Amino acid sequence: MKNLFKALADFQQEVPVIHKDTAGYGYTYTNLTNILTTINPLMKKHGLGFTQLLEGDGLKTIIFHSESGELLQSIANIPANVILKGMNAFQVLGSANTYLRRYALSSALGLVTDKDIDACGDQVKLTPSEKLKECKTQSELREVFTSLTRTEQTSMETLKNQLKETLS
Repeated sequence: MKNLFKALADFQQEVPVIHKDTAGYGYTYTNLTNILTTINPLMKKHGLGFTQLLEGDGLKTIIFHSESGELLQSIANIPANVILKGMNAFQVLGSANTYLRRYALSSALGLVTDKDIDACGDQVKLTPSEKLKECKTQSELREVFTSLTRTEQTSMETLKNQLKETLS
């Protein structure tokens, strides 16, 4: 691994801070194109390459040293059941993939891309009954129920008892 680590250290000494250049909804972030445009010439110079593959429910990032074949790998899980306002399931997956590609690559290479607040998408908040119905065990049901406000608990008591019977 000494060849890969030396090349990676040399790369990190030379790569600049990659500034935020894209506006989201109330935040800015460094887009993937800007990251790739900045890093690719320096990676080539230092004999480094990378690939990112969808694998199962995750994204595998592989950083490799082209001469020695030494490599580093990491896997970032793609969150399931995320709902973003105004997006269908495929758009959410595409958004998650691009997001993870940026951050997995930035992390593996030690890139600095400014302040990091771009995971601020509008997630849909579940209603108390939806939260209770998603429970798989009685302990999970108890935990979710106790996290509700007193008013919500009062209105969800019957549903909790029904679900408790099915989870026995």
